[in-house]
Amino acid sequence: MKRRLVAAALLLCMTAPLLKADEGMWLPALISQRIEDMQAKGFKLSAEDIYSVNQASLKDAVVLFGSGCTGELVSDQGLLFTNHHCGYSYIQKHSSVEHDYLKDGFWALSQADELPNPGLTVRFLERMEDVTAIILKGYKSKMTEDQRQALVKKNADKLKAQVEKEGNGIKASVEALYYGNQYFLFVFREYRDVRLVGAPPSSIGKFGGETDNWMWPRHTGDFSIFRIYAGPDNLPADYSADNVPYQPKRFMKISTAGVKEGDFTFVYGCPGSTQEYVHSEAVRYIQDVSDPEKIALRTTRLGIMKKYMDQSQAVRIQYSSKYASVANAWKKWQGEEKGLRKNRVVPVKQDYEARFEEWARGTRYAWLTEMLSNLYAQRNPIYRAYEYYNETVRAVEKIQKGMGRYVNPKDYYQPIDEEIFVAMMEAFDKALDDQYKPAYFLEKREEYNGDMVAWKNAVFANDDEAKALAVALDKHYAQEIVPKVKELSQAITLRYRDYMQGQMEFEPGKAFYPDANLTLRVAYGHVEGYSPADAIYYRPVSTLKGIIDKDNPDIFDYNIPQVLRDIYARGGFESQPVCFLATNHTTGGNSGSPVLNADGNLIGINFDRVWEGTMSDLVFDPEICRNISLDVRYLLFIIKEVGHAGYLFDEMEFAD
Repeated sequence: MKRRLVAAALLLCMTAPLLKADEGMWLPALISQRIEDMQAKGFKLSAEDIYSVNQASLKDAVVLFGSGCTGELVSDQGLLFTNHHCGYSYIQKHSSVEHDYLKDGFWALSQADELPNPGLTVRFLERMEDVTAIILKGYKSKMTEDQRQALVKKNADKLKAQVEKEGNGIKASVEALYYGNQYFLFVFREYRDVRLVGAPPSSIGKFGGETDNWMWPRHTGDFSIFRIYAGPDNLPADYSADNVPYQPKRFMKISTAGVKEGDFTFVYGCPGSTQEYVHSEAVRYIQDVSDPEKIALRTTRLGIMKKYMDQSQAVRIQYSSKYASVANAWKKWQGEEKGLRKNRVVPVKQDYEARFEEWARGTRYAWLTEMLSNLYAQRNPIYRAYEYYNETVRAVEKIQKGMGRYVNPKDYYQPIDEEIFVAMMEAFDKALDDQYKPAYFLEKREEYNGDMVAWKNAVFANDDEAKALAVALDKHYAQEIVPKVKELSQAITLRYRDYMQGQMEFEPGKAFYPDANLTLRVAYGHVEGYSPADAIYYRPVSTLKGIIDKDNPDIFDYNIPQVLRDIYARGGFESQPVCFLATNHTTGGNSGSPVLNADGNLIGINFDRVWEGTMSDLVFDPEICRNISLDVRYLLFIIKEVGHAGYLFDEMEFAD
């Protein structure tokens, strides 16, 4: 059995030319299997230029920024670009009413002025390798899934410990690909001293706010600048005034030549999570249940936050990061639901499953899709309760505090939390059957006659009552909800392991890339506009003129800084590029990823996708799926004209 699993893993590494245009998130270590296609589409470098363990390559200029973004090195002194929204929480922590770096921006006048960010790390990928045989050593076919997982964890922990013995910031992770048919070891070097160098005002870095989020045309200057510091030996070190700028093995040259429709583009980053190979029932649940219900719940929370944020600058600063975090997925889910319906993804998958089952008759893959359908029927009610817990009661900060989680008093405003408590408790109680609620909740509901306002008054006046509620909810969630979700999810994963192998054999001419899991990937495509509806075509480049057209001092999201109006009024900048579209396959985690041209030079920073194409986490449609990137020329323009920090150019290298 082990031999068959390993053989299947090797099969999964294989690629073939049959794939939708520009779809895919490819492992850098295996990019040699895609390089001919990349070169045929215009790429001028080699596979070794992208990924190498023997010499400096582009991978050495890319980092996992924090816990969920990407960044790129752009100088030999550790200067790093990422998105404004990736650096947002750190900018917020340095902000106050007296020094509002969110509103006014921040620019260090020298390295001595750069601001430390405790807890912020960046990780460079040192190497990655297939370790399937090592991780499955000792596996026997009679093992249960729990036993298999215990074996995998034991072998993975042993391997990671061996790797991390090296020290000097080395971290290791073992990741399952293709639902556990294959395992890869990822070895990183983590740096712990990362300082804020520059950030535009939020009126540039978040221009358009949630109104423009996920939309095109986009005019957001979504960037922030940091610098990595190291010890005198260039190795990771805790923050110290004695640390020096990190000297990278490789940094990216910057192209100022610009982009035009049809140009080759290449994204190198850490996409977070995709589900490209799931069953139709998984999609149906997302489309018909999960997305609509979560959208409605977050609409309520956002409305409450915005009401108070509009009334107070201090509250706006406190809740800007929280609001953006809640709103990002809220807007994405709206586009995802619409895209899934428009592309008829559920019936298309059902047709595929019918053809698969016809092919699978008499093989070990027979009845797999029906088994998955039955498992989802069992899972979906309890998974709905799981999502409701996370989107309602566990979103109340008073309850989070009662669960023992840290709630920063600097970023907390009780009237918002009180109103969210009432709204979310009412939604939780109304939506879920009593079997999914703890006995304590039912007792208190009866005590207060279902009056959530009265219950709120008691909870916020008495920490003991708040803690009792939090503990009861958390205990029921942890003991009754999560284990059942885990049990059914494991059963589904087990079937997917076979279904994944079956799909490979069913379509031997198709190239299968692994779902995203926040590890380094390559995606490539080209600059291209798109047509979201009949008689509409969006061109792929936006300009400064579009910012001026949207400018409105009476609307917070569109009130640009006066300096930008003055610059535009001087003339000569009407056609200044701001953002561009391309067909690269991206998702969350790709925020901040470098967008490179055919020569491997930096032309932009990825920060979003178009709203109509957000279903690309589940299905990629090359006609409509587009990633949105900040044109690096706009970044340079803002540094010089708004930040007056042109001294930073002295350490950058320009390709043209």
